[in-house]
Amino acid sequence: MQVSVEDVSSVKKILHIEIPEQDVTREIETAYSDMKQNAKIKGFRPGKVPRSVLERMFKKDVNADVSSKLIQESLTNAIIEKGLKVIGSPQISPPELESQKPYSYSATVEVSPDLEEIDFKGLPLKKAVYQVKDEELELQLKMLQRNLAKQEPVTEQRPIADGDLAMIDYEGFQDGKVLPEVQKTDNYIMKLGVGAITQTLDEQVIGMTPGECKDITITFPQEYKNPALSGKTVDFKVTLKEIRKEILPEIDDEFAKQFGKYQTLEELKADILKDLNQRYEKRADQDIQEQIFQTLIERQSFEVPEIMINYELDGILAEIEGTFQYHNTSAEQLGLTREHLTEKYHDLAVKQVKRHLILSKIIEQEKFELSDEEMQVAYQDMAQTFGQPVDHIRDYYRENKDKLEYLKHTLLEKRAIRLIIEHGKIEEVTPNATEEKQE
Repeated sequence: MQVSVEDVSSVKKILHIEIPEQDVTREIETAYSDMKQNAKIKGFRPGKVPRSVLERMFKKDVNADVSSKLIQESLTNAIIEKGLKVIGSPQISPPELESQKPYSYSATVEVSPDLEEIDFKGLPLKKAVYQVKDEELELQLKMLQRNLAKQEPVTEQRPIADGDLAMIDYEGFQDGKVLPEVQKTDNYIMKLGVGAITQTLDEQVIGMTPGECKDITITFPQEYKNPALSGKTVDFKVTLKEIRKEILPEIDDEFAKQFGKYQTLEELKADILKDLNQRYEKRADQDIQEQIFQTLIERQSFEVPEIMINYELDGILAEIEGTFQYHNTSAEQLGLTREHLTEKYHDLAVKQVKRHLILSKIIEQEKFELSDEEMQVAYQDMAQTFGQPVDHIRDYYRENKDKLEYLKHTLLEKRAIRLIIEHGKIEEVTPNATEEKQE
């Protein structure tokens, strides 16, 4: 067998393979011999069908089966011979097999990039040290207060004002026809001035009285949160059914007790403070990881196989679609095509693939392996998170080998990140006001 490799790129190769005539002839002879023993053809006894009859009736099928077998065996051997780390399925357009001739074909394969040893020690890293401010604590308390707020109808006869809660029925039309994106909605409650739909709608509702019906024309901005309505002009028919007001509870010990696990307001505040500090610590850790991979990706120049990018993109898009489903919508309903999302997240997918490849190289360099104790800790953490017995978690992964390997690699990646941070030169810095507001 003759094998040559054509380099399309560092991660894409074309294998040109030629199988000797004698090997082709041997496989064809074997195929017809097996067929002769088993063929049932009218007018011939079993095992006595002439070769010429078999060729006339089954030549096309035999050649297809033989070529498939030859390709499967030769391609595997060629990949091993050339030491290629092939990922995904090869692309092959097999030519027709001809007897008494060598069989030649080409296979396009993608291979994992060969990274040089990575020097990850001594990376300059800046860790933002956040301080929880009193106003952040107060904001969290007010959010909880609003969650426990009650609503009451306004009994006095007056027009609705800015800051009131409006209970409305509405429906949207375009060119006199009902617009599917703005279907008839009853008893919708919105706080005027917030712009739940648009600020323009709020402004037009202000001054209405309960029972009043009003036609309101709204032109949605190009950058509207719902892309399906971006730039559209919609005629709303709005009926104000009721004016409501919020009754906020006092923020005191009784308020804290409503959450079930606190006896005093101070206990609630302490828990909120702990949560805010954990969020800031997580954010600081994410910032450091971003610095790590930005630096390492800049240092390592390598191509990424398209199949890896597509696999990563599939995961990203599946996660996005899951988020849409959670909110009872879909990409299509929001006017987002798969092509649009693929283009938008392509660069992120490339970055993620490079991140995984770099970590895999470090895992290989450091000869990382997971101990039974580390796996047990991982199972215990998941059991606590999901409220399941440890045995159930362990059995699930033992029965799902692919998921077990993914879990192991994820744990090894986390260990690699910890190692990079341990060997980094960390400088603690105070975040500027803009960064703090983004939180």
